[in-house]
Amino acid sequence: MPDYMRNRRPAMAIAVRTTGDADAIVGSVRNVVASLDADIPVFGVQTMTGYVQQASEQPRLSMLLLGAFAVLALVLAVVGVSGVLAYAVTRRTREIGVRMALGARPREIASLVGRQAALLVGAGLVIGIAAAFASSKLVEDQLFGVVPNDPWTFAGVAAVLIVAAACAAYVPARRAATVDPLVALRAE
Repeated sequence: MPDYMRNRRPAMAIAVRTTGDADAIVGSVRNVVASLDADIPVFGVQTMTGYVQQASEQPRLSMLLLGAFAVLALVLAVVGVSGVLAYAVTRRTREIGVRMALGARPREIASLVGRQAALLVGAGLVIGIAAAFASSKLVEDQLFGVVPNDPWTFAGVAAVLIVAAACAAYVPARRAATVDPLVALRAE
């Protein structure tokens, strides 16, 4: 009794190596299998390239969705930082007007808003990196070629977030730097 009959499984696969056209030898493979056992069906014939492509579809889709959600999260973070800073500038319009009336230069006012943004982003990065470091074991089986606590990945993500926060802080800082002291003092 052949070995494949003793160790029969619900699904078995065979691989055939050829130098020619893979579709041209399908008939020959069917004949060889039929000569061994006529009850064994041959189906799902595909090239190794097709098999590898099919096997990698699910992970590829998962990574595409993960990337899309990451971009969405970055956009939400930028909008959130920009909104919080814009609100802070609006609330501090009178203070900014007083500072400018007392001689503060627009660059100093923009720096004030920038420091506030840096404080927000710094706190978020510390909390986020700590949480990512603590939860990295949960995604370890999804990673290929990267260790879970890769310092370059953490540094790259931090750099992207810092650049995004700087872009988000630019508009509120510029608006704060152009506050007219007279208008700001008359506002309340």
